[in-house]
Amino acid sequence: MEPEVIEAELVLPTYFSFKKTQIYEKYPKGQSSARRFKHLKQIIQAENIQSYPPDEPNYVNIESPPSMHPSKRICDITGYEAPYHDPRTKLRYANAGVFKVIRSLPSEYVQRYLALRNAAVVLR
Repeated sequence: MEPEVIEAELVLPTYFSFKKTQIYEKYPKGQSSARRFKHLKQIIQAENIQSYPPDEPNYVNIESPPSMHPSKRICDITGYEAPYHDPRTKLRYANAGVFKVIRSLPSEYVQRYLALRNAAVVLR
């Protein structure tokens, strides 16, 4: 080898201490720097629920009273909060554009939307 190449190898380190190398040293292969969260299914499996008495609260049998707040009214077409409802079709809508769409729907589609909301009404 040439003398300049030999001198360069002696002066430069075999690896540079950049961020990626430091992360690799801190978190070896298979691990990540991101925090891992467990899903509810994993928590339930890890808790061994069968060993708990039936009256002790856990993730499976948490009981809560009904909400004191009124339920939000959601637009049947868009899914946005709906301050209005159509008196003829009983569908909820969010704005005037959706109202035009509702009025142009055939009655069978209106019945399907109402059935999704469990408010099926026979239209005249």
